[in-house]
Amino acid sequence: MTTPAERLQAVRDRIAAAARAAGRDPASVALLAVSKTWSADDVRALAALGQAAFGENRAQELTAKAAELAHLPLEWHFVGQLQRNKAAAVARTGAVVHSLDRSALARALSWAGEERGAPVGVFVQVDLGGAAGELAERGGVAPDDVARLADEVAGLPGLELRGLMAVAPRGEPPAPAFARLAVLGERLRADHPGATGLSAGMSGDLEEAVAAGATLVRVGTALFGSRPLTSPGVTPVTGVPPGSSEEV
Repeated sequence: MTTPAERLQAVRDRIAAAARAAGRDPASVALLAVSKTWSADDVRALAALGQAAFGENRAQELTAKAAELAHLPLEWHFVGQLQRNKAAAVARTGAVVHSLDRSALARALSWAGEERGAPVGVFVQVDLGGAAGELAERGGVAPDDVARLADEVAGLPGLELRGLMAVAPRGEPPAPAFARLAVLGERLRADHPGATGLSAGMSGDLEEAVAAGATLVRVGTALFGSRPLTSPGVTPVTGVPPGSSEEV
C-alpha cells in the first residue's frame, strides 16, 4: 500500500524523468489528476499536497465536487464526452473542456461562456484511430477536420482555443499515435499561435506522450488506484489497468 503523497511524488518523478529524457523542462508538463468517481475527500487529500488541477468526466459529478470544494483554489477540467444540454452547467464551474469534437457543442459552449462573462477554455479532441472495429471509439474529430473545427472555435466569442487533446488508440503502441498528434499540433499553432496545449498521456503511456510534446498529462489510476465505481450506484469496477479508457 502507498500513500497519496507517495503516489503523487511517483507520478511527478515520472513526468520529470520523461521530460528530461526528451530534452524538455519538466515544468513545461502539467499534471491533471483525473478524480472521476473518487470522493471530494480524495480530491481534498491531493489538494493538500499541492495538486491543483482535477479532471471529471460527468457533468453532475463535476458540479457537485466544484460546489463542495469551492473554498479551495482548484482548477477544474472536463475530460469526458459532453452533451450540449450539459454545456452550460460545465461552463459555470469554470472548467476547461478537453473533449470538444463538433460544431454544435462549440456553439453551445460559446453561448455558455458569453453568458458567464468569461470564455470557456477548450481543447479540440482528435480521433487518432485504432485497430479495426475501434475507430472513433475514443471519440474526437477526424484529423482532416481539425483545422476546420479549430478555425470555428477561434471565431466564437465565448471560447478560448487551448490546443488539442487525444487518447492513444487501443491495440497499438502509443508513440506513433502521439507523434501524429504532435504534427497536428504544429499545424494548429501555425494558424493559431496561442493554442499551444497538447493534452495527452495517461497512467500507462505518459512517457510516450511527454516525448511527443504533451504539455498536460491526465492521470487517474497511478494517483488514486483502481476506481471503486464508474459512478454512484453503478456496479463496482476493480483492477482497471493503467492507461485504459477509464482515465478519459
